Amino acid sequence: MSTGKPKEGAEFQMVAVPAKSNSLMKPPLPPAAAAAASNAIVEYTGPVFKEEEEDLEIKLRRIIDNVPVRVSNTSGSSAGSGSGDFHQYRQMRRKEQDRLARMEVDYQKRKEEAEFIMRREERLKAAEERTAKKRAKRQKKKQRKKEKKMKLNAGEEQQAKEDSSDDGDSANEEEAAP
Repeated sequence: MSTGKPKEGAEFQMVAVPAKSNSLMKPPLPPAAAAAASNAIVEYTGPVFKEEEEDLEIKLRRIIDNVPVRVSNTSGSSAGSGSGDFHQYRQMRRKEQDRLARMEVDYQKRKEEAEFIMRREERLKAAEERTAKKRAKRQKKKQRKKEKKMKLNAGEEQQAKEDSSDDGDSANEEEAAP
């Protein structure tokens, strides 16, 4: 059986890996490693992304960083199930069902809220149209009344002029008669 320790008297020798002369075979070095070239057998090269893939990668990392990771299944990976595992399973199942029920209720609430807002906007738009129509009708009526009044005033003034001109003529006739 091995203990993980080298045997006494065994000698180990460190050998450097020769650098390859063919630059096509060698992967590109990362910027930090380019300055300090190493003799490592395996060198890390970051993945090369296209612009779209890079955006997705950034979004994915942001999501992973911001979403809390909860491990709710704390039971071990032993071969047999104990008597308490059923109760743990039942508790985990109940928690998951409660979570799904809350998600469903939240979805229904948001859906109803969106429908309410849409119906409300439609009602407000219809009310505004009715108000605009009635306002236009009132303004037309007011304008017709104003025009009618102007015509009456113009007609009275003209009649008054005619009357005054008739009166003036008769006054002139009276003065001429004596």
